[in-house]
Amino acid sequence: MQTENPNFKSGYVAVIGRPNVGKSTLFNLISAALTPKPGIIKFKGVDITGIKPNRICRMGLARTFQNVKIFSNMSVLDNVLMGSFFGSSAKISASRARQEAEETLAFVGLLGVKESPSADLTLSNQKRLEVARALATKPDVLMLDEMMEGLNQSEVSQSMALVTRIRNEKGVTVIMIEHVMKAIMNMCDRIMVLHHGAKIADGTPQEIVADETVMKVYLGDHARAVC
Repeated sequence: MQTENPNFKSGYVAVIGRPNVGKSTLFNLISAALTPKPGIIKFKGVDITGIKPNRICRMGLARTFQNVKIFSNMSVLDNVLMGSFFGSSAKISASRARQEAEETLAFVGLLGVKESPSADLTLSNQKRLEVARALATKPDVLMLDEMMEGLNQSEVSQSMALVTRIRNEKGVTVIMIEHVMKAIMNMCDRIMVLHHGAKIADGTPQEIVADETVMKVYLGDHARAVC
């Protein structure tokens, strides 16, 4: 499987498409939750097909999930500590891990609730916590699976600001599965469109909006006005 495009070198990529076309499956393949049959997955030019998810994570690839997967019986801080210990390729002391976890929580705006049970957080903050745990692994590439789904307009704007900071301040490449057109069109430099498991378009937001096939199978004529 090839997802690279030599014409694009920016840090924001969106993967869009109607429900059940294979977007989350793509993330599952890349992160080794699933194995491609046939096909291969390459990351940084290295074939990672069949490599265990923990090794892929330590190579610099982290993700969140469409349905938030936090350790709800643990505190906010302990969730992020798990990322610090899991993602580090070298041994890290408990004190250093805690320091890094607290810095990450401050970055996403959750330091003030670090001792709170994760289950008590709002949906928006649970999504932020999942992002924090992924960032704690020190990724080069962060895959966000519908981070803004179910959020109100204010929360969407806050999430967009966070994602912008992730790239600008941490230098992390962000790949987003998203349906919030405001976020897709205002943030992403490159958009890939999936339909029935196949890539039918790949380009800038302007190119995608002008693509008649995309308009027909996904965006609809109203998208021109929205975008």
